[in-house]
Amino acid sequence: MFQAASRAMSQVFEPQFRSIFWKLLGFTLAVLLVIWILLQGLVAGFVDLPYPWLNTVLSILTGIGAFIGLGFLVAPVSALFAGLFQDDIADIVERTDYPMDLPGKAMPVLPSIILALKFTGVVILGNLFALMLLLVPGINLVAFFLVNGYLLGREFFEFAANRFMPPQEARRLRKAHGSTVFIGGLVIAALLAVPILNLITPIFATIFMMHLFKRIQARRLT
Repeated sequence: MFQAASRAMSQVFEPQFRSIFWKLLGFTLAVLLVIWILLQGLVAGFVDLPYPWLNTVLSILTGIGAFIGLGFLVAPVSALFAGLFQDDIADIVERTDYPMDLPGKAMPVLPSIILALKFTGVVILGNLFALMLLLVPGINLVAFFLVNGYLLGREFFEFAANRFMPPQEARRLRKAHGSTVFIGGLVIAALLAVPILNLITPIFATIFMMHLFKRIQARRLT
């Protein structure tokens, strides 16, 4: 488990993944910038206070609030675009670490887009649920890790498994190794909780779950 995580973290910064990261970062920042500009424009267009200095203060506070709010959108926005590159990431992992194994089958474009949207929705719902519990002392951080650990582990593991088996069989495999997949999801959630580093979470998670799937599959075949 932790050997797979260590290997995945080291690979994230290797040259073959660097171009994917820069594309992911560019797309994510562009979308966040557009959202920030739209929020600023909405406030400026619909709120007109009687004193100019109040408008200035409101603009500054809106900018700060939008910046903080956009921090919560980094994970789902990056997840949306990362979903479009997951097969590219998986192909690199297979070529570099498992060259003697039969290669996995990339998903067609439309199912890949649907999977990216589904995963983005999962991340959003998971984080909304966790955010609702932020005001509950003692369980807010626990809720964040439990919810995201389960959802992230499930989605990324099934993506890796789906390259080699039908979806129904991938789900059965995930359930049969539920505790291992869940712990793997907790590792991903821990990275997701770290600002800035959460930008690499989708790439790390794809690499990590590819290694985890390969190890589970190897044990099944021996």
